[in-house]
Amino acid sequence: MRYEAVVIGVSAGGIEALKVILPALPAAFPLPVAIVQHRNRRSDGFLASYLDHISAIAVREAEDKEPLLPGHAYLAPAGYHLLVEAGPSFSLSNEGHVNYSCPSVDVLFESAADVFGASLIGIVLTGANADGARGLKDIKDKGGIAIVQNPESAQAPAMPQAALAATRADFVAGLEQIAPLLVRLSSVNFREAYGTNG
Repeated sequence: MRYEAVVIGVSAGGIEALKVILPALPAAFPLPVAIVQHRNRRSDGFLASYLDHISAIAVREAEDKEPLLPGHAYLAPAGYHLLVEAGPSFSLSNEGHVNYSCPSVDVLFESAADVFGASLIGIVLTGANADGARGLKDIKDKGGIAIVQNPESAQAPAMPQAALAATRADFVAGLEQIAPLLVRLSSVNFREAYGTNG
């Protein structure tokens, strides 16, 4: 199984977490990365611009109907759910809050799991609520890989704790371990070479 995409969910403490992970990915990283970071709906595009400036991969806010490209990271725009559709491409929706959040991690994860199935990597990082737990379980149930930040290293441990309570993670890792892990997962037929723990 070769992986085709990465989805990341993060909330409180997310800027610091993304500052560790995204700049550590090489410019030739072969997968698209879609990210939901809980933000105030009035937030501007500064976060994407800042992360793009410090990263080798391209980082930008996702646009409706935009295709997912390798070596790019896409942030959900403030106030919009980010979904993945067949193609694959993005779809944006502002149809209300899910888990008190818009954008919602669960919405991204569940839609991406429907499109990518077992070729999806899902990551839950620091955050102060349970958004992402149900979506990560859906990724895992469809055969994908589940990665959770070690709650002991999270600025806000509730989100990774909820994810670990909802499903068995393949990897529980510190922030500095996640980018190297993604490079390994994206570059080999990982299941056949190493197996997984869940």
